[in-house]
Amino acid sequence: MKPTPLIANTLIELLHRAAPAEDFAQQLAQAEALPAGRPDKASLIETVRMAMAVRNRMEVLQQREQGMVALMESAQDLSEQLELASLLAAIVDRTRRLLGSDMAWISELDDTRGVFQALTSEGGLTRSSMAMSIRSDRGVASVVMSTRMPFTTPDYLHDTRFNHDPRFDDVFRVEGICALVGVPVIWQDEVIGLLFAADRYPRVHTTQNIAILRTLATHGAVALKNARDFERINMALGKADEARSELERHVRGVQAAADAHEEITLLLARGASLATLCQAVAGLLGGSLLVLDEVNQVISQGVAEGYDGTAAQRYQPHGERSADLARALRQARLTGRSAQAYEADGEICRVMPVIGGDDALGAIVLFHQKPLEEVAERTFERSSSVIGIVLLSQERQEASNHRDMSALMRALVSPRQDELAVLRNRAERFGLDLTQPLSLMMIELNGPSAGFVSRRLLQMPESRPCLIDDIDGIVVVLCCTTRALELRQVLSQWIHREVGKAYRGVVSRPMTSPAELPAVFATIKRSMGILRRLGLQEQFISQNELALYSTLFETHDASSLEQFLEASIGPLIQHDRKRHTALAATLLCFFDCNQNARTTAQRLDIHVNTVRQRLATIEGLLGHLGHATRALEIHVALRLWSLRS
Repeated sequence: MKPTPLIANTLIELLHRAAPAEDFAQQLAQAEALPAGRPDKASLIETVRMAMAVRNRMEVLQQREQGMVALMESAQDLSEQLELASLLAAIVDRTRRLLGSDMAWISELDDTRGVFQALTSEGGLTRSSMAMSIRSDRGVASVVMSTRMPFTTPDYLHDTRFNHDPRFDDVFRVEGICALVGVPVIWQDEVIGLLFAADRYPRVHTTQNIAILRTLATHGAVALKNARDFERINMALGKADEARSELERHVRGVQAAADAHEEITLLLARGASLATLCQAVAGLLGGSLLVLDEVNQVISQGVAEGYDGTAAQRYQPHGERSADLARALRQARLTGRSAQAYEADGEICRVMPVIGGDDALGAIVLFHQKPLEEVAERTFERSSSVIGIVLLSQERQEASNHRDMSALMRALVSPRQDELAVLRNRAERFGLDLTQPLSLMMIELNGPSAGFVSRRLLQMPESRPCLIDDIDGIVVVLCCTTRALELRQVLSQWIHREVGKAYRGVVSRPMTSPAELPAVFATIKRSMGILRRLGLQEQFISQNELALYSTLFETHDASSLEQFLEASIGPLIQHDRKRHTALAATLLCFFDCNQNARTTAQRLDIHVNTVRQRLATIEGLLGHLGHATRALEIHVALRLWSLRS
């Protein structure tokens, strides 16, 4: 054994180079192994033990120094970093290093679910340890929550001081965790999370370790609250930015609406046409615009430059979307706002009624591909008022012209006509030459009013030059005889297309002078009653065809006409209907051919013997045809039957 001074020097050297405890233990063993009779043995043993105590104190001081450095680094991180994940990862890493633990993690309390969810973990061997969660009333979490104090256990899985969570215990078994220490993460006297350190062997933590862990938990609380506050601030700033952007967008929209209103108003003040207004509105709204009249007919349209939608071109007044348009227009009238009718093939259809005074003048229909903003909807709705003003202006102009035309027409058909020279001058304004032969037409409709049909017919270029008016609910047309056939075809096609089959008409014989108009008008008007009682539809009849029947049956109603036909040719009609023959047509042709069988055969393109056989069958049904009175009665009845069929 070395002398006492040498042993002291050796101990100082060990302390200087921070030798491990095993070196000091070796020196103590050597001192205790000295002979018992050596006088300085006791002092040498005491010297070694004092050196070991100094070494232990130096180790504790070093640990404290390391803890202080770690805490200062953690505090510095709090002041320099705002990203929560990095801060929590640094705190967990320092916890594991300072305590020398196998695993560490920090969790946050989810108040809504009552669960502590791990945010960051380190040292785990499985994926399940990265997303650990435990109920606040289970495991160590329940003890820390209730006491708000640190809790340590050397054997977590077999500790009976709390209720275990089976899923949490399964994670610990897989990880091989044995000892656990946890401290609350507290902010303003409220537990907001937990900080844990775990080891895979039994371990009892010192007071210093727990103190360091609590300090790091405090830093974790600051990090969590700062991060949450930062998130709330960012959210508030984001909402403020959104509000500012929305306000700027609204201001731009209001400015655009004001510019649009100014543009439309300027066009209106300049007397722009309806087509120009439609084009301007379509350009402002970036779509295709249709203006409809009272019966949904297109009277004007416009399309924005570059708009490639085709729904406007495919629009039909009585198409498959008519019900959707009608429903949307009803809704728009009730709410006073435009309404969406339907959406198809990437295009949206929006409608708005056009109101003039208390009457509906029609509607505007917008086809667009992108949803309209509120300001654009308002622009669309305001445009309906401007278009209504234009339509009212046009209507007043047309009404003025129509009043003059109506006054002329009524003067011409009145029994007390004005001087013909004056009437000719007035008719020249409308392009009608009264010195030419004239024809009069009367049309009765079961559908739209005669006034509406008259206005629509006047808008047709094909109907000019002529006079058109509504007299006693009947459309009256006066034109030159040279155009009568053409105009008759035009009117038939338009009425059939726009109105349907619910109409009937009479065309007068040519008149050489306007002085004949009153008498012809009265005759044709009486003829309309015959057509109505006969149930005639979808055709024009000449005045000459109806002259006799107007005289004979003017006072008869529909039932008396049926009785006359049944009494005169009832058996013949029933025979044809039952056996699908043509005896009635053959007999009518026979009478029209002056009861000449050969001429009848030629006209019907059949053999004369066939005609004689049919006549024999007819006499068997109606009796002998040789009596003049009976033949006249049957001929008139067949004529009426022919008109009806």
